[in-house]
Amino acid sequence: MRARLLALVLLLLVAGCSSQGTRDDGRVTLRFQSLAWQKESVDVTRALVREWNATHPDVRVEYVQGSWDSVHDQLLTAFEGGEAPDIIHDASDDLADFAYGGHLADLTPLLPARLKAAIPRRSWETTTFGDGVYGVPFLQEPRVLIANATWLRRAGVRIPTPGEPWSWAEFRRITERLSGPGRYGVAWPLKEPVSATLNLSLSTGGRLFHRGTDGKVTVRFRAADQVVPRTLHDQVNTDRSASPTTLGSGGSDTLPGFFGGRYAMVPLGFSYRQQIVQQAPEGFAWQVLPAPAGTAGLTQGVSPQTLSIAEDCPHKEQAAAFLDFLLRPRNMVRLALGDWMLPTGTEALRDPALRTARHGWATGTALAGHLRPAPAQSVRGYPEWKDKVATPALQEYYSGAIGLSELRTRLEQDGNLVLARYQR
Repeated sequence: MRARLLALVLLLLVAGCSSQGTRDDGRVTLRFQSLAWQKESVDVTRALVREWNATHPDVRVEYVQGSWDSVHDQLLTAFEGGEAPDIIHDASDDLADFAYGGHLADLTPLLPARLKAAIPRRSWETTTFGDGVYGVPFLQEPRVLIANATWLRRAGVRIPTPGEPWSWAEFRRITERLSGPGRYGVAWPLKEPVSATLNLSLSTGGRLFHRGTDGKVTVRFRAADQVVPRTLHDQVNTDRSASPTTLGSGGSDTLPGFFGGRYAMVPLGFSYRQQIVQQAPEGFAWQVLPAPAGTAGLTQGVSPQTLSIAEDCPHKEQAAAFLDFLLRPRNMVRLALGDWMLPTGTEALRDPALRTARHGWATGTALAGHLRPAPAQSVRGYPEWKDKVATPALQEYYSGAIGLSELRTRLEQDGNLVLARYQR
């Protein structure tokens, strides 16, 4: 009797399991891991999944919540264990090792012409590795200055615009002018200093990573790469115009001091505006300013949010169709508004909702054309280089513990030893 019961249970289990994402009734199920975390963003993403499911009964998308804090290690484990989601939300600077490792599908033959044409080539470059495209870049954010509008107006400083931005030298002079006892012209939240330094250094012509004719990448910390880090270092250690206590902080950590009148400006990602709207005291006047410009103007590196398809996904064409739906211009605008970011799509960027002066949207969209692939996009071994070499070296330099010469030695010599292991 027990044997017959066990056999019946096993039969029911087998009958109830789908095979390779396909149910017995022929309906395909795709697992979509989203990293949306702000309520507005999660609500929009879930709504779009419901809209897809309502109009595509044969291809059901299952929403899976992921986390930015652990996505790299989580995906690495999932890929190795054969349990990766079919559709993967990530950032372009996290894709290189997964793409070269064969874990992501080349989207070149899968994506429709409409979607390919909707996004500029410079954005596609962020997800191109070798001869393949391994993600769809769909949301991006420039780094901007969030300023206390009242403080700047009372000080009588020139207010920069995308058409007439501050230079890095002018920015340094103004932050010194805005400083006083217990008050700082700027607070740099540099808990994660590498991306801020590299991306802003594109404005001064910095590259840092150089690819040789053999395809191998080396680090060279040249004069153009030094302008931004030297400015930050001197604001903290020479001018005393930047708060030393925020160097180890995240962006959100600086907001109480900003609201309390301790800092005149905070350089933050564009999406932080949502937190400011939610948390600012009543009557607090703030505005969005472009980051300083250098010899390359307002050029700035970005690592867009991306959507990829796992190489092991048995239904790649259906997954690509879902991406095409999710990233229609109007849907891309909805995702951008929900995340307080900019869409990569040219048509989506023209939407009036993204061009209003309210909350600085117009300033952000004016910067969109200046955004370029972050310097480390296609560098294999970048995560290890960032964590083991660049982050501690930059943190020590900004705090004044080491000088520029030592910073250069560590970035180049120690950094190239790390990168060499990935390029044999």
